[in-house]
Amino acid sequence: MWNHSIDFNLIFTILKIAQRKIDKTIALLSIFETWKLQSNNIKKYEKNKKEFIEKRCCNHDINLLSIFLKEKEVIRHASIEFAKAYTINDGIPFVEKDKNRQQ
Repeated sequence: MWNHSIDFNLIFTILKIAQRKIDKTIALLSIFETWKLQSNNIKKYEKNKKEFIEKRCCNHDINLLSIFLKEKEVIRHASIEFAKAYTINDGIPFVEKDKNRQQ
């Protein structure tokens, strides 16, 4: 569907949010991908990118997802706190070398 261009950590995180319901995961992923393509949303992230990185949130897709979820009122806490929780506390399981396997 997306030509295998989606970060596995993004799929993993959305699956957790959707409580492992595949239909809900696909719907949320589709809505997020559409939202992400809007340039003003990328600009929102670019303004706060340094703050995300300082908090050790280095996965840009997860960071964008956290902004999206906060904007859509899916999460109650700050987007940076969400990204930090999923990046550091929960530990996103896929690493850079996994991306190379896709190709």
